[in-house]
Parts: sequence; structure tokens; C-alpha cells
Amino acid sequence: MIDGVRIDNVRQDRRAGGVRLTRRGRVVLVALVVIILLVGFWVTVRRGAGASPGGGETPAARVTGAGPESVEVRWHDTLWDIASRGRPEVDPRVTVQRIIDLNGLSGAIVQPGQRLKLPAR
Repeated sequence: MIDGVRIDNVRQDRRAGGVRLTRRGRVVLVALVVIILLVGFWVTVRRGAGASPGGGETPAARVTGAGPESVEVRWHDTLWDIASRGRPEVDPRVTVQRIIDLNGLSGAIVQPGQRLKLPAR
């Protein structure tokens, strides 16, 4: 007994006070948060790398050799992206309209895997 309080009661009060992290627990928790943030950053960077103009051609955006030039629509491509990559020296608005006319599209919606003919330079 210490100052009229039993030692068993003091121990119970300490345990009932909530979660206490040890030094190892804090290190593990901080490491987990850092890993989650790094994975999120990596996913964001990888998603943006596919849409960046001038980032290099990937195998999904192949250009055929014979006849009119054509491209295969990649995931997350828009007609604006295709026009900017295919004819960087021309205003993309003009190239988008020419792609729509040349391919007989009803609008500006394209699907991954779709082949589009590009207007002549």
C-alpha cells in the first residue's frame, strides 16, 4: 500500500489509460506512413508519365509505315493529346477537327486500342 492506494489499482489505472507506443512501435508507424506516401507518389508519377507530351513513344502508340500515318489510341489519350503528339507544329484545335473529319468520328470520344488516321503534314 502506498499513500492509502493499493499497488494493484495503480497498475490497472495505467493500463486503462489508452494505447502507449513503444519506441519500436513509433518507428514502425512512421515507416508505414512513409511507405504509403511513397507508393501514392509513385502511382501519381507513373500515371502522369504516360500523358506527358514529348515523354517518348511507348509501344502502345505505334505509327504504321505505309500509307497515311495512323496511331493507336492509348489509355487516357484524348484527341488533343494525339493531335499535339502527331502534329506539334500545328494548332491542336485544327488538327483535332481534321482527325474527326478524316476518321468520320461523330465526336471527340476515342477508345483505347482504336486506330486513327492522322492528317498529312
